[in-house]
Amino acid sequence: MVMTVLMFAQFGVSVIVGLYFFGQLRNKNQARNSIESDSKRELDKLKRLNEIKLTAPLSEKTRPTEFSDIIGQEDGLKALTAALCGPNPQHVLIYGPPGVGKTAAARVVLEEAKKAAQSPFKSDAKFIEADATIMRFDERSIADPLIGSVHDPIYQGAGAYGSAGVPQPKPGMVTKAHGGVLFIDEIGELHPTQMNKLLKVLEDRKVTFESAYYAGGDRSIPPHIHHVFQKGMPADFRLVGATTKNPEDIPPALRSRCVEIFFRNLHTAEIQTIAKNAARQGGFVISDTDAALVAKYSHNGRDAVNIVQTSASVAATSGMPSIIRAEDIEFVLKAGKHSPRLAPKLNDGKNFGVVNGLAVTGSVGTVLNIEAVAEKTIPTRGTLTVTGIVDEQELAARGQKLKGQSFVRSSIYNMLTILQKRYGINPKDYNIHINFPNSAPVDGPSAGIAILCAVYSAITKIPVDNYLAMTGEISIKGKICAVGGVSEKIDAAVLAGARRVIIPQDNWQQRYENMGVDVVAVTDIAEVMRMVFGVAEKVAASQNKRDNHEILINY
Repeated sequence: MVMTVLMFAQFGVSVIVGLYFFGQLRNKNQARNSIESDSKRELDKLKRLNEIKLTAPLSEKTRPTEFSDIIGQEDGLKALTAALCGPNPQHVLIYGPPGVGKTAAARVVLEEAKKAAQSPFKSDAKFIEADATIMRFDERSIADPLIGSVHDPIYQGAGAYGSAGVPQPKPGMVTKAHGGVLFIDEIGELHPTQMNKLLKVLEDRKVTFESAYYAGGDRSIPPHIHHVFQKGMPADFRLVGATTKNPEDIPPALRSRCVEIFFRNLHTAEIQTIAKNAARQGGFVISDTDAALVAKYSHNGRDAVNIVQTSASVAATSGMPSIIRAEDIEFVLKAGKHSPRLAPKLNDGKNFGVVNGLAVTGSVGTVLNIEAVAEKTIPTRGTLTVTGIVDEQELAARGQKLKGQSFVRSSIYNMLTILQKRYGINPKDYNIHINFPNSAPVDGPSAGIAILCAVYSAITKIPVDNYLAMTGEISIKGKICAVGGVSEKIDAAVLAGARRVIIPQDNWQQRYENMGVDVVAVTDIAEVMRMVFGVAEKVAASQNKRDNHEILINY
């Protein structure tokens, strides 16, 4: 009897278990069928979406594919080629404004490097592109698309490895770029933690991973995961970082590992060429005059391409689908509220008290028309007025904020001393007004010699050649000191039509002999004064020999 009951109980349990597993199998099959059905619907939807294609934008059609397509960056391309196409390619930082061809240049140079016999880049070397401004990053190291991360088994979606308790290393862009180039746009925007990790990868040329779930003696972990945790993932690539920031805004540790290359702003004539090329590649006709109009209102090549494309669309809606006219361009400029680019311009004519100084805004050189007026005053109670500059500037240093006097005003004080001590002119005899018009970008002492020449010209009524431009800091002893951005300043002078440029001797380079203008290097203010005014130093009269401290206090 007992045996019969046990048999019935066992049979009942078997039926229940069988029904349970049958139900589980049926549910699994139903889920799989449901997933397959849903996947088929989604796949059909994706296929329909892929069949919908708009025309390629003009910016894509005009994307440079060879050296000749990149306009106006001959020096930058030459430097980039030297850095990447040799037997020992280097990491590179490219500085420059937006829309001047930094990304395109990196792509083109890599293709050139693949063809070079001495280059270590193979024919299948990859160009991996990233944008630091949108780089997703998790400080907990759960996700890092740049460096890579470990998918521990506790995380959702760990799959078969997760159920086995195996951590899974996920490669990042540095590994995907192995053997090629990793291009990071706006690299200065990288998260500080990512930047430090990247520097470590550049040093080691591999990525190392850690996980609390990894055990070196666990034989159940696949061999390839043991290999990754013990030896790291390969990451031997060359970094090309692009930025619109200034060098001082980039971490020194990154700069020290890279060759720094500077792409310049495009000239108006170069942007005109880009506009004409864009119209031709888009199948449109544009005259030289109308292309020049586009260039006048374009600050870079990307602006020019966008204006051409929009103007072509306006032409198409007006019944002229293949011809871009001036009225189409003007409509686009008005609708988009485009402002004309400011071209370097010399002062108009030989006027006393007006001098062409030179300055740099960001990475762009420009001409400063420095003005000065000096009127004799009786009795000797002259005044000094300076307009168009910021009198004070705030500097951040090591967590402290320091306020200092404008470097330009310091140059003006040096100028007053030199006028009295070396040329016998007592500034107290004049009401002097110095002006920097048009919101001039004056933020350093490099306008020193130009300010002195403007004031001397205003006092003596001797005009200054309007085809002459100058830059240089002046010391209290009249020495001409080195300044920054001399190449950009000479470029601006050439574009403005200058015939001679005065620079400090300490800035002289041999290549300045071939820049299309007579570049003269000087060491002392006496050389400048002889060249500009044809005058020699005068011994100050005894009654004018006042202490410099008194001059500064009175002014």
